[in-house]
Amino acid sequence: CARAFTKSLVTQGKRIVPSKIAAEKKAVVSARGVEWYDADPRGLDGVGGNDLLKVWLKQRKHAFSERARAFGLPPPKGVIIVGPPGTGKSLTAKCVASAWGLPLLRFDGGAQKGGIVGESERNVRAAYATAEAVGSCVLWFDEIEKMFGGAAGALDGGVSADALAVFLTFMQEKKGNVFVVATANNVSALPPEMLRKGRFDEMWFVDLPTQREREEILRVSMVKVSRDPATVDLSEIARACVEFTGAEIASIVTDALFAAFEDGERAITTGDLLKGAATVVPQAKSAAEKIKSLREWAKGRARRTSVEEEVQPSTAGAKDLDLDTN
Repeated sequence: CARAFTKSLVTQGKRIVPSKIAAEKKAVVSARGVEWYDADPRGLDGVGGNDLLKVWLKQRKHAFSERARAFGLPPPKGVIIVGPPGTGKSLTAKCVASAWGLPLLRFDGGAQKGGIVGESERNVRAAYATAEAVGSCVLWFDEIEKMFGGAAGALDGGVSADALAVFLTFMQEKKGNVFVVATANNVSALPPEMLRKGRFDEMWFVDLPTQREREEILRVSMVKVSRDPATVDLSEIARACVEFTGAEIASIVTDALFAAFEDGERAITTGDLLKGAATVVPQAKSAAEKIKSLREWAKGRARRTSVEEEVQPSTAGAKDLDLDTN
């Protein structure tokens, strides 16, 4: 921060220019293995469904303020969000940053690994220190199991185990206003010490969307591409998207756009969206056993991100939780 202010004063005629300070911060952060991301400007309204999680996040919007400190509120540590790929976990990280008005930093696990003994741990510590130096921010660990999943097996000479130890210490002892959002598809790869109470404020499970949530995701997806959701039958389309993930629902809006463009650049119709839905083979069918196993794991271990409005179709199969299907 001091470097950013100094550079602004030197290059801008002794003036502090917020845009220049932000640009300098981004450059410094990126050079230390933490990517500065642009948060989703829609805020939590950009996330379809997940109402219970959104309420929880909205209650903590001002948790880093001086008013919160004076009231005696502890700063929130973060959340881990578990669920099938395409259910909006990463989108939530991007949207909570803008909803809270905070910078969004993405932890680059690959950039932290070094070939010299002890180098990886030093890199990880430096990345965490950089995040805390930024001040209040959201630190996003996308697919965290890929970063620390090898800790137990020690197949990398103990590098993952050492990095995990640094991470656990950071989560337990961090003093700054860094809110961590970690996402995971394959919970079986996560070490148990990461999941115990106290590391994160909450662990959330996001399931396939219900009928009401599918309508909301359709609405959000159409608004994102500047189309009026009132011009189509959201309810009928949502019924055709049973067992779809949010990403799969968003994809049929894109397909409908292409169809409308090729047909004279007309408006999107309900028929366009229904045709798009008919071509999708949902992950719930192609990875049915894995999704069932993940749901079974989540019972009693994680809070649901939304109210369960309908019984999800039952699937039978093994207990393999590897959902890394992208």
